[in-house]
Amino acid sequence: MPKTVLELTDSHAHIDDEGFEHDRGAMFERAREAGVRHIVVPAIDHASWARIAAICATHPEAHGAYGLHPIYIDRHRPEHLGALASQLETHHAVAVGEIGLDYFLPELDIERQREVFHQQLKVARDVDLPVIVHARRAMDEVTSTMRRIGGLRGVVHSFSGSEQQARQLWDIGFHIGSGGPVTHERAQRLRHIVATMPIERLLLEPDAPDQPGACHRGERNEPAYLREVLDVVAHLRGESQEAIATATTENARRLFGLH
Repeated sequence: MPKTVLELTDSHAHIDDEGFEHDRGAMFERAREAGVRHIVVPAIDHASWARIAAICATHPEAHGAYGLHPIYIDRHRPEHLGALASQLETHHAVAVGEIGLDYFLPELDIERQREVFHQQLKVARDVDLPVIVHARRAMDEVTSTMRRIGGLRGVVHSFSGSEQQARQLWDIGFHIGSGGPVTHERAQRLRHIVATMPIERLLLEPDAPDQPGACHRGERNEPAYLREVLDVVAHLRGESQEAIATATTENARRLFGLH
């Protein structure tokens, strides 16, 4: 029996990645068949902005977000921060992202990450856009920084922190994004958070092409697999797939201004 087609929003997918070059059109079709009606496409560096803008111009279900990812801190130049405000003025954007802090990789310059993160948060506040945040082994600092700057809203994607850290994010009006990792049975802490959290603070994401779910280990991830994330979240919460799809899609629409 075919699955019921639900309306879903993918809040985080790097579909501009070169791994989609050979089948991007088919990837969009598979996403539509799975019920994915909107896909938020966050940038990683200055060079990715043009690719994302081009994809969004030809695929109305794709929505661009522009920013400088902390993992690629060595690629970012001072002029790129200045160019970000111009990019947001001249191209439709639903968020500033992907931005944040990554203290997992020891070779990354921490002070430079902090500087770039702070400046991008201020840009987002000034243009009144939400932020899409990467926080790896830096959750407490990310949260305290956003609280200190103030006037911000957004999502910490691929959340992997504690329940207390999640509550601190909700307290400042932020969402958490959950994707492939929640489908793995060993992710007990994350599963508990997703099962018991306020539904109005949850977004669904695959983080394509990375972090495939339990059914696609070792494969390239893609937006169509969001349906499997939905299945697991509904099971964990003891709610219908329709209820979770409706709530998380409305959360994304409200946060990113999607129509």
